[in-house]
Parts: sequence; C-alpha cells; structure tokens
Amino acid sequence: MSEAEQIPASASEAAASAVLDALNATDSNGTEALNATAKFVASPEGTALAYGSLVFMALLPIFFGALRSVTCSKSKNAADMPETITSRDAARFPIIASCTLFGLYLFFKVFSQEYINLLLSVYFFVLGVLALSHTMSPLMSRVFPASFPNKQYQLLFTQGSGESKEEIVNYEFDTKNLVCLLISSVVGVWYLLKKHWIANNLFGLAFALNGVELLHLNNVSTGCILLGGLFIYDVFWVFGTNVMVTVAKSFEAPIKLVFPQDLLEKGLEASNFAMLGLGDIVIPGIFIALLLRFDVSLNKNSRTYFYSSFLAYIFGLGLTIFVMHTFKHAQPALLYLVPACVGFPVIIALFKGELTEMFRYEESSEETKEEATESEKKDQ
Repeated sequence: MSEAEQIPASASEAAASAVLDALNATDSNGTEALNATAKFVASPEGTALAYGSLVFMALLPIFFGALRSVTCSKSKNAADMPETITSRDAARFPIIASCTLFGLYLFFKVFSQEYINLLLSVYFFVLGVLALSHTMSPLMSRVFPASFPNKQYQLLFTQGSGESKEEIVNYEFDTKNLVCLLISSVVGVWYLLKKHWIANNLFGLAFALNGVELLHLNNVSTGCILLGGLFIYDVFWVFGTNVMVTVAKSFEAPIKLVFPQDLLEKGLEASNFAMLGLGDIVIPGIFIALLLRFDVSLNKNSRTYFYSSFLAYIFGLGLTIFVMHTFKHAQPALLYLVPACVGFPVIIALFKGELTEMFRYEESSEETKEEATESEKKDQ
C-alpha cells in the first residue's frame, strides 16, 4: 500500500506505517516461521516451551489489538484514526509484497548484508520506539494517579502565513506520552546495541498490536481477497523458490517473534531460536478484528464470530507447528491459518443464517457516519 511509504506524522500513524513496512518484509520472513537452527537439537522440553511461548505471544496482539480496534473505529481523534484497507488495496498487496521481497533478495545479493542491516536497525529503532510508546499509552493512563501533574503539549509545524497558512504537523501529547516515549527509547537503545531477543519481541509485539488495531478491513469480502492473495503469495515464495528463506536468514529487524529453544540450558543468553513472522499474526489478526467489529454491529451481546475465528487461529497455528515438526521443513503458516480463520466463521454464519449479513457488513469511517447522520437530520 502506498501509505507504507509516507513519513508518519504521529505515533499512531508511525505505528501503522511500521507495520505496513514490516508486513512487506514479514511475509518474507514467514518461511522461517517457527524454524529452529539446523545444527542445534532441542530437548522436548525446550521445544515445547519455545512453541508454546510463540503461540501465546501471537495471541496477545490479536486479542488486545482487536479489542482496541473497536475503540479506534469510534475515535474522533485524527491521530488515532485507523487506516482502511479497500478491495483495491487488498488485491495489490500481494504484488507489492512480492516486489518488496524480491527487491530485498537482490539487495542482499548485491550489497553487504552488514550495511543493509545497519540501516534497517536504525529505521526500525525509530518506528519501534513510536509503536511501543503508542502501545503503552493506554496502560500508563491507568498506572499514573489522578493527582499526577499531566501537562498538555502541542507540536505544530505550519507552512505559509495568514489565510494561506497550512498545517504540516499538528501533534498533541501530554506528560504521560513523554514518559512512554522515554521508556520506549530505553528499550530501543537496548535493541540497537545488543539485538537481544527480549527487546526484539517487545518491538515485534508493539508492531503487531498496532497493526491489528490501526489497519482496518472495510468489509469481509476485502478480507477474503487479502487473505486469499497472501495465501497464494506465501505458498509460492516458500515452496517455489529459495528467495524467502534467503531473505529471512539475512534480514535482521524486529519483524518476527523469537523464542530460544535452549533457554533451559543457557538462560537469557540462549541463541537457538524458533521464529514466527509478524505477517502470520497481523494478516489473520486484522480479519479477526473485523469480525469482532461485525459482532459489535449486530448488537446481540455475543462475540460468536470473534471467538470462533480466534479459536480457528489457534488451531491453524497449532497445525502449522505439527506439520513443520513432523516433516522437519519450514512451513508457510498462512497455508493453514487462512482456511481456518475464514472457513470457521463462514460455516458458523451459514448455519446461523447470517452469511449474507456478514458479507454485506460495510465498515465506514467516522466522517462517513457523521455525514450520514447529518443527512438523516436534513431529511427529517
């Protein structure tokens, strides 16, 4: 999507852009999903701990990101407005992701891997700090006491003067946001200097949660187009070429969740990791979040489609681990996640007689809702 190339003007926009960029590279990392280092033979306990931890970490941003997406869709704050993915965006996304993946492959073949990863580290340091800060912000609002002197600030950058003055940047923040930014910066420096797997996971979780929260599919049909296209994309680049594996092994950035399989033997200094790409979290996650918003729109105090798709994601991820562990070969996780996450809710909707209503559901922006309300008032 073109929005991925824009320079973010606020923390939430930065988070969305970070995830979009991450997705282009994440699916390039998806081939290494849950893949262990070949030379290391993990113990059964270490393997179970690593896979279990990856599944748990994958569920966190999907669950909480989906809940926050409901609030985000109702927000009138420009800084927190979601980025809507249309059918055209969804159809183009696999092509853009493929071009990005192959471009990275050529870069790693032509240029020094060390310098490329240095540039990527700096880039993701900035975006990671902003994403983590945005993720922590609601939590900090609850942690700080009511008596805390929370001062308001505004960063305003304009062009021109008088009537022709145009706002370029208008970002409002407070003292709590500054505290979040400070804590996130400490994590960022830790990641930049040590590349520690815990710092990597903190950034990865922040990217994933912001992606699920801020990237909205406008309807179920768009979700099916996006997931279907990336299903083909993932299978082709995993089984058809060695491009994805090469990029995944060369790419050093917090666009994946990792967990050491030798943690029990080496502690926090462990170095043999199982991995899960963020694309395998965010892509199904934004579809699951859409189904939660559809549940809310039904006004039935039921979350049937959300919980069914959430359980389907657990099933699909578990199946990915089982197949990979059985055949000892990296698997495209979307091969199993897409049919599960789409199929389960559709079957339930078919039995409940709500399939037509599900596919007719259209999520409109807050501006569209306001215009519709004003139009109704005029008609009355």
